[in-house]
Amino acid sequence: MRYMAFLVLAGCCLVTGTLPAQPDDCAVSVLVLGVAQDGGRPQIANPADPAWENPALQRLASSIALIDRRSARSSRWLFDATPDMKQQLHRLDLFAPADNRIGLDGVFLTHAHIGHYTGLMLLGHESAGANGIPVYAMPKMHQFLSSNGPWDQLVKYRNIELHMMQEDMPVQLAEQISVSAFLVPHRQEYSEVVGFRIQGPKRSLIYLPDIDSWEQWDEWGTRIEQVISSSDIALLDATFFANGEIPGRDMSGFPHPFVSHSMQRFADLPATDKAKVHFIHMNHTNPLHNTGGAEFRQVLEQGFAVAGEGQQFCM
Repeated sequence: MRYMAFLVLAGCCLVTGTLPAQPDDCAVSVLVLGVAQDGGRPQIANPADPAWENPALQRLASSIALIDRRSARSSRWLFDATPDMKQQLHRLDLFAPADNRIGLDGVFLTHAHIGHYTGLMLLGHESAGANGIPVYAMPKMHQFLSSNGPWDQLVKYRNIELHMMQEDMPVQLAEQISVSAFLVPHRQEYSEVVGFRIQGPKRSLIYLPDIDSWEQWDEWGTRIEQVISSSDIALLDATFFANGEIPGRDMSGFPHPFVSHSMQRFADLPATDKAKVHFIHMNHTNPLHNTGGAEFRQVLEQGFAVAGEGQQFCM
């Protein structure tokens, strides 16, 4: 698996310079724009977090961009519209400049939790004043956006144009590029929850930032091991590393698989499949934010990886 980062991220801060030549197989790529849980890092009401004082420790909410540079005009699709979308689109502009103010060919939404759709408000007339940005959503998410304010105003003002997706029905974006959604068990207060399979000309990538547990998905008839095996890259839920991470709370019932459990479950995977796994969507308490820590080393030693902001996967 090949990936490269055209942008070097020093923590949260973009360091730009001359962009290196692209490899032939990277005309289509996925760029990691954020790796944190919905609230980012530092998170509100956590004044002791050293990330307040040290910008290098800051992280944006999880999001990725799909980029197609095979024609004179780059096409760009965003996956999840986070509260940090303003900064993320700026990073995307530095990485793959657009030919207009917003330059989005579409936004794909996983679900209706705050870190995954609330950035849409920045497309409204109070901010970007976007014109007809395609937003791809599953039926309940589509209904939620079209029937509830302030989101329905984006539809009425034609800042966004809703496109309804169906489970396992690929949306063809360009030649040899498609996106399909698959349902996963996770809190569904307002919408379904999905992951996405992005199929590129040469590689496929799974984006799955939120799920309750791998075992509950087993009961639905899908095993995560098969999903990993059938893809080339898998960005998987790593919200919490282990129980005890949040002092004074029993986290055993939290609706996310601990990274420690995921590694234990995946222990018998072939080394090639382990190398596909990149953990993403880390809570501000997750020790994986510390790239020099024992937990980060443990992930690498067991054959897995941790997604990094600015990382590029050639597709």
